[in-house]
Amino acid sequence: MVEFVSYDGKYPCLCSGTLVLRIDGNEVSLDSCLESGGGCSYNECDDFVWQGEWDISDIPDEYKKYHDEIVKVVNDNVPYGCCGGCL
Repeated sequence: MVEFVSYDGKYPCLCSGTLVLRIDGNEVSLDSCLESGGGCSYNECDDFVWQGEWDISDIPDEYKKYHDEIVKVVNDNVPYGCCGGCL
């Protein structure tokens, strides 16, 4: 069972925070593990930022079997990225 505890990522680095989850009763901290389904780009006149669902990277081996559940919990609790801070 995976429960959301907290996430401290914020503009201008929304994807670079510490995600804290409770997995099978154990509190687990994952640093800079979110991958935005959104993105950002620019041209000579405008900046473009679009948001999308999160995915998760760098999950410790013992928790990889929970990948889909972790992704769902994150997307239910963390506002979609991309924040555009990379521009």
